[in-house]
Amino acid sequence: MAVDQGGRARRRLSTEERREQLLAVGARLFSESPYDEVWIEQVAGIAGVSRGLLYHYFPAKRDFFAAVVERESERMLRMTAPVPGVPVRTQLTAGLDAYLEYVESHAHGYRAFHRADAAGDQAVRRVYRRALAAQERQILSALAADPEFGPLLENRPDTRLAVRGWLAFTTAVCLEWLRGARLGRDQVRDLCARALLGVLTP
Repeated sequence: MAVDQGGRARRRLSTEERREQLLAVGARLFSESPYDEVWIEQVAGIAGVSRGLLYHYFPAKRDFFAAVVERESERMLRMTAPVPGVPVRTQLTAGLDAYLEYVESHAHGYRAFHRADAAGDQAVRRVYRRALAAQERQILSALAADPEFGPLLENRPDTRLAVRGWLAFTTAVCLEWLRGARLGRDQVRDLCARALLGVLTP
């Protein structure tokens, strides 16, 4: 146990808990400021650790931001993972509900994730693009396995591009929603669902 300035005992964080704390601080800072304006010293100060300890977990700022992006990507993929045997139309509503719950509950992480493409660091941008590609593959896989959409997609070479465009649309809608757009969660969900079904159906 460590002791704070008031003489109270503080529980020492485990390695995983400390890493999660640092990533949470990073998500907030990267969501509020461009990549180049976030300094490792800020992160260390807010987390109450030394700069050396932060570098122990993440060798460079690019590694730190990449870890923030990967953490948010993994969360989104887990929350929206398709359920085998359930029709896409049913899953779309449930998946968007889960996605929007994530967006609202982890707004800092969501914004930070989508700031990555604007980062000047190519390594960070590659991590972001890999994450988007994983989302794209997850959606295409669910569509291909669906009795309704699977046969349609066999003759639709533009499907991949349509899904990619829909992901960009959904991101733009969600970011505007977080900025205070006057839409309820159900309205945002229905808007995004209609957009995907509209580009997929003849």
